[in-house]
Amino acid sequence: MNFAKIISERTGLQEKYVENTVELLQDGATIPFISRYRKERTGGMDEVQVACVSEQLDKLQEMEKRKASILESIEKQDKLTDELRKRIETCWDATELEDIYLPYKQKRRTRAQVAREAGLEPMADWLMRQFPDPILQKAKQYINKEKGVDTAEDAVKGAMDIIAERVSENERARQTVRGQFRRTAHIVSKLAKGTSAKGRDLEEEGQKYRDYFDWDEPLNRCSSHRLLAMRRGEAEGILRISITIDGEEAIERLGRQFVRGNSEAACRVREAVEDGYKRLLYPSIETEFAALSREKAEEEAIRIFVRNLEQLLMSSPLGQKRVMGIDPGFRTGCKVVCLDSEGNLLHNEAIYPHPPRSERIQAMQKIQNLVRQYKIEAISIGNGTAGRETEDFINHIDLPENIEVYSVSEDGASIYSASKIAREEFPDYDVTVRGAVSIGRRLMDPLAELVKIDPSSIGVGQYQKDVNQSQLKKSLDQTVESCVNRVGVNLNTASKHLLTYISGLGTTLAQNIVDYRKEHGAFRTRRELLKVPRLGNKAYEQAAGFLRVQDGDEPLDNSAVHPERYELVGRMAKDVGCSVSDLLKDKAWREKISIQHYVSSEVGLPTLQDIMKELEKPGRDPREPLKAFAFDPTIHEVADLRPGMILPGIVTNITNFGAFVDVGVHTKGLVHVSQMADKFVKDPTEIVALHQHVMVKVLEVDIKRDRVSLSMKGMNNQTR
Repeated sequence: MNFAKIISERTGLQEKYVENTVELLQDGATIPFISRYRKERTGGMDEVQVACVSEQLDKLQEMEKRKASILESIEKQDKLTDELRKRIETCWDATELEDIYLPYKQKRRTRAQVAREAGLEPMADWLMRQFPDPILQKAKQYINKEKGVDTAEDAVKGAMDIIAERVSENERARQTVRGQFRRTAHIVSKLAKGTSAKGRDLEEEGQKYRDYFDWDEPLNRCSSHRLLAMRRGEAEGILRISITIDGEEAIERLGRQFVRGNSEAACRVREAVEDGYKRLLYPSIETEFAALSREKAEEEAIRIFVRNLEQLLMSSPLGQKRVMGIDPGFRTGCKVVCLDSEGNLLHNEAIYPHPPRSERIQAMQKIQNLVRQYKIEAISIGNGTAGRETEDFINHIDLPENIEVYSVSEDGASIYSASKIAREEFPDYDVTVRGAVSIGRRLMDPLAELVKIDPSSIGVGQYQKDVNQSQLKKSLDQTVESCVNRVGVNLNTASKHLLTYISGLGTTLAQNIVDYRKEHGAFRTRRELLKVPRLGNKAYEQAAGFLRVQDGDEPLDNSAVHPERYELVGRMAKDVGCSVSDLLKDKAWREKISIQHYVSSEVGLPTLQDIMKELEKPGRDPREPLKAFAFDPTIHEVADLRPGMILPGIVTNITNFGAFVDVGVHTKGLVHVSQMADKFVKDPTEIVALHQHVMVKVLEVDIKRDRVSLSMKGMNNQTR
């Protein structure tokens, strides 16, 4: 089945480019490879668009399997007509497909099924025609005491059960009720009755959900964070959630479809329609909209998480410098590690500059000695407990002026330090040393260090534990893969975990590369990858452009130029009378190249323009340079804050209701979306980015609830 036409209609992308993209995906090409090195075939689609095509392709393939299952089921019932087969085969709407299948779906033994077994189907057919004849007189012929139909009234009621089920399974009826849900449905939340599993009063136990003890709003206006909060409260037994519409209006609409006139039969049909709506149709559509609204809310939550994760992974790196990493603490002291420019651990020890031991002088001397001994160029301090105090302590030490001090997010560091990955890296050290190493490495290269941690443990986003975990993992893994390949990695220094995310590799090949590197030494060329066990031509094609070989035998190996275009670059150099190395070093040679002369059936201007950009800045890092930041030195605790204060801060998390900003008081302040700018803000990401340095005004301080409200209005922050 060629899905290109359907995907094109759904995405608005040109069909021929969608078709090419689908072919590439089915041939095993990855999203980063397609978007970077096959621009002519995709019409220049970016990663988001290629990922969208991939997602739609997966959905359509799943739907094709579902249709095959449905056709098989109906065929076994000997009810599959040519017309029905055609309807199913040409249907690509999941809801419509399930509506078509509903009358044939195997069900538990319903009231309607009992009535059919009692031979009341013809009575239901007759009743639906709504003749003016007396219905009880007609029903007498269906009395069957052996099957529980003792009276004519029993026969009528059984026929009405069949009609009620028919109404609930009727496609037009379902669309009628669906339409009303779509337009007018309200989500209603109430405090549940009774006591909790712990025997406590629900109102007392569920105080964090008190906003939703009596909540009612249109479903189509309910934001994702409110809906997920309500559903979490429901899962904890605190809230009762329902999705409601005007039932009388729905019954009236359905009546116009099924009821004709005011005969006795018509009145019975009207009763059956009402019963079918209340007992079967309404609960079914309510469940459907509950699932759809939750799915939509989860998609939004995942989108926010993915966006935040991308910004976190693409955080500015310090680069290859000798770093001191400090994991702060009070009672247990501060664990200090010294790392070389490759991130290797050289030394570790603990200092105790804070109460209760307060060995401040000894700690200062140790830091000075370590800085001198290991030629430290920067200091990375975790931003958790005792982070501000440790930063103040370090800033009061007499250190060389060229040493900069940075506060680094600790989110997920404890997860890493206790992980199998950390134990493999540092089998002879405890979790405190591993944590300090991670803090130091995060400053050098956030991406290389954060790929070792489960993305869902990093702590950016909202309600990540409440969403579909398989979909979340797929989206997060795709995001990590995108970031790693966008930056590119050094083939000779990259860890197994970083290599795992390179296009075309995966866990096994990443390990094989590391093993080969240990046995044979540093790679001299990309081409040498083909000597790695089990790494064939396809994997090489997908991976090579994202791997860098510095100071190797081939100058282009330290660029994003794909090896398949080396011959083309060599031809460019020859045509202008220089070497490839000259092209990389001298702008004058590059300016002599007219790229239009190299356009061919396989290589178009997009690829040629990418090649020229790489020749200009080979192996360039797309991440922004790292900027130093300092909190207000007079502010350390929430109690130090006063309304009206103007403070520097760092954006630590973004949700669809605002952004959380660290102003150095251990409690993240909230800049509500209404306080982000002097204009209406629909999407906070239009205003801020993760780790952005901002100025904020303190609006409100609630010490009891440990909450801080902030504003960015009138602060002249540079928006993203």
